[in-house]
Amino acid sequence: MTKPPIQPLAALALSLAPLAASANGLRLPSQDALATARGEAFVATADNPSAIYYNPAGLAQLDGSSLRAGLYGLYYDPTYKSPGGSNYQVKKNFAAAPDFFLSTSLKAAPVSFGLGVYAPYGGSISWPAGSVPVTVGTQGSLTYVRLNPAVAVKLGEKFSLGAGVMVDYANMDLEEDLSSHRVANYFKFNGDGYSVGYHVGALWHPVEQISLGATFRSQTSFTLEGDTDMYLARAFLPASLPARADFTFPLTAVFGLSYRPTPKWNLEFDADYTDWSSFGRVTIDQSGTPPPGIQQNIPVKFFWQASWMYELGATRYFDHGWHVSAGYLFNQTSVPNTYYTPLVADVDRHIFSLGVGHNGKRFDFDVTYQVGYGPEQAVTGSQPSSTPGGISGQTANGVYAFFSQAVMVAVGWHF
Repeated sequence: MTKPPIQPLAALALSLAPLAASANGLRLPSQDALATARGEAFVATADNPSAIYYNPAGLAQLDGSSLRAGLYGLYYDPTYKSPGGSNYQVKKNFAAAPDFFLSTSLKAAPVSFGLGVYAPYGGSISWPAGSVPVTVGTQGSLTYVRLNPAVAVKLGEKFSLGAGVMVDYANMDLEEDLSSHRVANYFKFNGDGYSVGYHVGALWHPVEQISLGATFRSQTSFTLEGDTDMYLARAFLPASLPARADFTFPLTAVFGLSYRPTPKWNLEFDADYTDWSSFGRVTIDQSGTPPPGIQQNIPVKFFWQASWMYELGATRYFDHGWHVSAGYLFNQTSVPNTYYTPLVADVDRHIFSLGVGHNGKRFDFDVTYQVGYGPEQAVTGSQPSSTPGGISGQTANGVYAFFSQAVMVAVGWHF
């Protein structure tokens, strides 16, 4: 069966940031260098083509046609300290994620269109052998790409509405080591699938100095179809079975206020909500008969919780098209201690950013530096999230921390 074009697009274009580097569960909120420089506080500004992601209503502010593309390059360093006091780091510390946005506005009507290709979630993480509790999870990856056409309508001089369709592709790999209870050496699940969702946005300028913005993105539900692979010790050979699992990625909602005391300044505060409670209990359903010691249908307990990101940003505009931005983002963890997983290693994080850019008649660019810090979080009382962990008695208890540095670049062309 021929795969839709979005799958090779994902494989070609997206070398995603790791799960542990996501700012909110598996979410990747950094989709434009200017917005990231402002601490992602952009829903009430949304004045370049990345409005397709941040607030589609912002497309109504743009004239003519524009293309904007960016690259997020990241160094990340999540750490784990075992209850016995040993310290561990992940095996890979560098990653990158690109994005692409195209917009055009009609001259004859107050209507604008856009198309975005980006990764709202995703990544990969791998802990070295013998570090994190192996039956809880040693490796995981998520490739997630979104094709996002959008439209915006300007209703008078002060108000605009936008909406878009989200056509998503996801591929997930999960691996845990089963050797501790001497039934098998490892168990892997790999599956992929497609989903369709929607998003809407609004932008209102009640007075010249103030704008209010809001956007809502629907859940995206997947049936990931693929297979499980098991390497069985001694008398058994490697085994593989067709398998599937249902995942629902969360709805999100962002609300923001931009205050421009003078044309030279833009200050904004946003509240960004992600309903990760959609990640509850997932069952990996296998077709056929698994080897002895392997369950037919394997439950995996996530039971994540809804969380908020609070974003504060400022931009100072100078003559000749130059501007400087700074921002701060506080992110609440989405992963409770009860079923904590080292495959995400989510902790409360403080993220600071600083950027510079230039807007020209034909070309523009932004360059941003970002640093993230997650203070030590002690995980206690954790329960095994899957059967192998329960059999082995292993949990994710320990102390987790996080540090990252990133550079994001975006370039634009107006035509």
